[in-house]
Amino acid sequence: MSYEKIQQASQTIIGTKQAVKAMRAGQVLEVFVALDADSWVTDPAILLAKEIGIPVHLVESKKELGKACGIHVGAAVVAITAM
Repeated sequence: MSYEKIQQASQTIIGTKQAVKAMRAGQVLEVFVALDADSWVTDPAILLAKEIGIPVHLVESKKELGKACGIHVGAAVVAITAM
């Protein structure tokens, strides 16, 4: 279900730094975080999202998260900015 939502989104942001920047700018609707990613990579995005009330969804795999975004490498954090 979560991967499908990412595939259907018209705009996504891939990566922790970019997702955090977009959250601070008020552009993010939802955040997806891979459970197999290192916590030092994902924690800044998770903490900020919870702080400002953006839903955080946990998914199993960085590889599958990257694939859902249409890239050939893993993604630890993906933010949806438009559906």
